Amino acid sequence: MRFDVLTLFPEMFPGYLSQSLLNKAIQQGFVDVRIHDFRDWTKDKHQSVDDRPFGGGPGMVLKVEPVVECVEAVREMAEPAGRTLLLTPQGRRLDQPLVEQLASERRLVMMCGRYEGFDQRVIDILQPDEISIGDFILNGGEVAAMVLIDAVIRLLPGVLGDEQSSVDDSFSSGNRILEYAQYTRPREYRGREVPEVLLSGDHQAIARWRRQESLEKTRRRRADLLTGGADDQSQSQDE
Repeated sequence: MRFDVLTLFPEMFPGYLSQSLLNKAIQQGFVDVRIHDFRDWTKDKHQSVDDRPFGGGPGMVLKVEPVVECVEAVREMAEPAGRTLLLTPQGRRLDQPLVEQLASERRLVMMCGRYEGFDQRVIDILQPDEISIGDFILNGGEVAAMVLIDAVIRLLPGVLGDEQSSVDDSFSSGNRILEYAQYTRPREYRGREVPEVLLSGDHQAIARWRRQESLEKTRRRRADLLTGGADDQSQSQDE
C-alpha cells in the first residue's frame, strides 16, 4: 500500500518512518510512504504557501494554487490516483470501521493542514475525504497523518507477525468491547499475582475469563459501547 503525505514540514517524518513496525513493513515492501513538500509547487522566490485571510481575522491561510497543484501532481505520480484525505478537526471522526475501509485502498494521499487551514477552494476543487482523529486541535495534520498510517498498516496482510493480533484488538470489526488484561512473567510481583485461570492450560476457561474481563472493563470505561451491542449478545451466549 502506498501513502503520499503532503506537508509543509517534511522533516517531521524521517524519524517516524525509520522506527519499529512501520520501518519493517517498508523494508519488506508491504508499505511505501512518500513525503511531499507543498513549497515545491510554489512559483515565487519566497516559496509562499500562505497568506492573510480575506475579511480579516487571526492567523494565515494556506493558498489554493500550490496546494491544488501539489495534490494533482502527486496523484499523477503513480497508479491508481488514490483516495485523497484531508486531516482536519472538522472531518469525520476516525474509528476502527473507517480504518478498515481505508486499509482496503491501494493508495492514500493525505493532506496535512497548518495555521488556520486551507483556502476553501482547495476542498471545493479536490473534494477530499475530511478526517479527524478527535475533538481537539493540533498544530498541524502531520501527527494525525502518522496516527492514521499506524492504524492502517496494522491491518495490511503480512505487516503483523500474528494476523490474529489485529482481529482481537479493541474496536475491530465485530468486537465492540475493550481488550482483556494481559500478563507475562513473572507470575508474582509486589504481591500481585497473575490470575490462576491463565496458568491452568484450560483454553475454554481462559476464553471465558477473557470475555468476562473485556466486558467488565468496557462497562467501567466505555459503557456506551455496550448499548444494544456486545453486552446483549454476550448475555444471550452465556445463558
